[in-house]
Amino acid sequence: MPVATRALLIALLCSTLPALAANAREVPAPAGHVQADGPYVFGEGKRLQAQWICDDQVITRKYRRSRDGVRSIAPECGYSQRLRIAPLAEPGAAILPAVPRIVAVSDIHGQYGLLVQLLRAHNVIDKDDNWALGQDTLVIAGDVFDRGPQVTEAFWLLYSLQQQAADAGGAVHFVLGNHETMVLYDDLRYVNPKYLRSAQLLGRSYPQLYGPDSVIGQWLRTRPVLLRIGDTLFLHGGVSPEALPLALDAAATNAAYQASLGRPKAEVKADPATAPLYDGKTSPIWYRGYFDGRLDAAGVQRVLDQLGLKRIVVGHTSMSHVSSFHDERIIAIDSSIKNGENGELLFIENGTLSRGLLDGSRAPLQVGQIESEN
Repeated sequence: MPVATRALLIALLCSTLPALAANAREVPAPAGHVQADGPYVFGEGKRLQAQWICDDQVITRKYRRSRDGVRSIAPECGYSQRLRIAPLAEPGAAILPAVPRIVAVSDIHGQYGLLVQLLRAHNVIDKDDNWALGQDTLVIAGDVFDRGPQVTEAFWLLYSLQQQAADAGGAVHFVLGNHETMVLYDDLRYVNPKYLRSAQLLGRSYPQLYGPDSVIGQWLRTRPVLLRIGDTLFLHGGVSPEALPLALDAAATNAAYQASLGRPKAEVKADPATAPLYDGKTSPIWYRGYFDGRLDAAGVQRVLDQLGLKRIVVGHTSMSHVSSFHDERIIAIDSSIKNGENGELLFIENGTLSRGLLDGSRAPLQVGQIESEN
């Protein structure tokens, strides 16, 4: 190789390595202090243990469930509402009948305060953060974990609202996102440093705070990835043409995800039985092909036709607004709540779609622009 060519290659390599290193995201260092976090509730049988971190001090309370399996837990710090810990429910159905009204949101990413503000503004919850939507339905399309500083509070709010909605004849459905699977298989690159400090103080790894012995961990292991309500499919990433078989048997796919949660990352990606569930390009929790030019309107319609759907609602791909793509065949509801500045809700009311803004007003869906694949 000529000296000049060798020198050029070395120069290119040296200039590329720093960029590659910068793109290799590392697990953050734990925070130096935790003001308030919790509760983390663990249990076996009738025994429960709740733990909070208040000003870097661990508070532990032990309880016994009542005869009906329910236990009420008063707040110490962190989540400020009294909790009703209920017996673990079985996983729900993957396919549900149509309902008159659905409100949907996604990608909360620890921005609990913004979520509460948005839900209050549209009377999904009342001023005391109790369910106010009656017999209607709320869907959360994944990604409560990571980035923001109030993941714990967001999970407990959704857990509580699910119980309250059921009591009122309504429903709350939480659909798993890729960040739920990431945390549970110990990919902590996006975890807020606060939670790594909480884990240190509690003597567990962060995934163990959501292990099979924890109330929220058990609850997450019963959540679906694919949820069909009437002619609308809700999921975090999307249904790629390659992953159509997974969507055609939603119940089996949900069960496969639930069984795989918490297995090591390398293991689920290497196992032929689970690798399609975690493929970073085509799986239901990772797919972005509706927005980057991989799939045009005709391709989307073919997917809908094979699944017998009118539309697919997804999170995962961040937008400035709740937006429609491919002539309202695809609705993108990740409205960048993760940034902690703004957010929107999707309303589906007897087939009519609109978006709910942070000030409580409504607007038509934004019409999204498809990126070029190149």
